[in-house]
This record gives sequence, structure tokens and C-alpha cells, in this order.
Amino acid sequence: MDAQKLEEQLGITFNDHQLLRQAFTHSSYVNEHRQENYEDNERLEFLGDAVLELGVSQYLFRKNSNMPEGEMTKLRAAIVCEPSLMNFAQELGFGSHILLGKGEEQTGGRERPALLADVFEAFLGALYLDQGFNISLKFLEEHVFPKINTGAFSHAMDYKSQLQELIQQYKNLAVEYKIVKEVGPSHNKEFVAQVFIDEKVSGEGIGRTKKEAEQRAAKKALDKYHN
Repeated sequence: MDAQKLEEQLGITFNDHQLLRQAFTHSSYVNEHRQENYEDNERLEFLGDAVLELGVSQYLFRKNSNMPEGEMTKLRAAIVCEPSLMNFAQELGFGSHILLGKGEEQTGGRERPALLADVFEAFLGALYLDQGFNISLKFLEEHVFPKINTGAFSHAMDYKSQLQELIQQYKNLAVEYKIVKEVGPSHNKEFVAQVFIDEKVSGEGIGRTKKEAEQRAAKKALDKYHN
């Protein structure tokens, strides 16, 4: 792996480069280099999982003061699940830095979802050991939390129900959704939805389906009310 290139890309300099290397070392690589006494990333993955859960939990608790515990649990589960972690790892280019055994390399291990998700967690564990929780949190603020704000996990949440409940707490106003635009070719179409509260536009969202667009519009309206 090119540690210097990765550090430059992330804007992070590790004090212990052995930790960084370990985070990207798969067990198949260790098995093929037993004489080198390398350690794989499984223990760091275990630690990183806990750091990730705490960081996301803290963020959701502080950001969504009116969100019930059950909704926060569902949203957190969508953020820390394997497909999401794989996407984070891919966007950061982690796959190209993984140290793999020849067999794992030949069978496409570098693009395997579970392997990429594990590396993301292992990196977070290594970062926590090297620089502490605040720096780990800063990393999440740069690469994970913004996706929560843009509604990347809206499929796991029922923002429409939350908005309905919030509005009814104050006034019994009418909440209405309209698809105001469709963009793109039929095979790759996106929908633009607006939510109207008391006949005024309160939020707009874009999604691959009408339901997703409406959920994102509802989230925008919720954010506006919470702020």
C-alpha cells in the first residue's frame, strides 16, 4: 500500500504507520507472509465498529432532537450496514490500498463488499488508536455525516410520518405532496417532489422513485422546522 498517498488524500498523518498498514492487511496476505510476522485487520475492525456506532449515535442524538429512539435505531442501522460501509470505502479509494493474498486477489477480493466494509471499520479503529475519538469524529464529519444530511439513507426512514406528527402537534394543517418534475431518460429517471404545508412549499427532494423524492422533501421540511 502507498501510505503517503493515502494520507495526502485524506489529509491525515498517522503517528504509527504500522497501525495504518495493519488496517489494510487482509488475513489472506498474512497467511502468505507468515515469516514477516504481519497482523491482519480483524481486531482493528472490531474496534472500529464500536467507534463508528458511537460516533453515528452521538451525531443522530444531537442532530435530531425530536427523533424517537426507534427511528434513530433504524437510521443508524442503515448507516453502519455493510452496503453503506462498502460505499464509503469505495468513495475513499480504499480498495486499491488493501494488502491481499494472491488467491483473494484473483477472485476479486479487492471489490468484495464485506472486505471493503471491514477495511473501512479497521481504518476507523486504527485512526482512533493513533489519534483519539475527536479526530475519528472529524473523519466521520467529513465523509459520513454529510450523506445523512443529504438524505442518502432516507430509504430507511419514514420522514413523511415524522413530518405529519410534527405538524399535528402544533396545528392541524394539510400536508400535501406533488411530483413537480421528471428529469432524465426513462431508464434513468429522477423525480422532483415538493411538500406543501398549508399550501406553501416547505421542502423539495429528488429521488429515483416518487416515494424516495417525497421522503427527501419531507426531510427537508423537517430540517427547516427543527432549525
